[in-house]
Amino acid sequence: MLKVKKGDTVKVLSGNDKNKTGEVLEVVSGKVVVKGINIKKKHMKPRRQGEEGGIISKEFPIHASKVMVVCPKCNKAVRVGFELDKNSNKVRVCKSCGATIK
Repeated sequence: MLKVKKGDTVKVLSGNDKNKTGEVLEVVSGKVVVKGINIKKKHMKPRRQGEEGGIISKEFPIHASKVMVVCPKCNKAVRVGFELDKNSNKVRVCKSCGATIK
């Protein structure tokens, strides 16, 4: 089970984009696509008539173990734990300050 979800703000721990933060756009089988992180150039061929080809910049997935969720309360990259709230729903919590992560 991944502790990172779509819409989370995450900090990159390693690689060329180390220490950068961004929003998770997509979660794909153990990998995450983060806005503005791991941008690569891709050569695109026009598929339909009137469509332009060329070189486009695109975010590519990085492994989920290379990112940490940023806590909205303490504004640090933190580990995520799980607790049950008063309605017996499982919620994510910050291991550092105990705040619930949306």
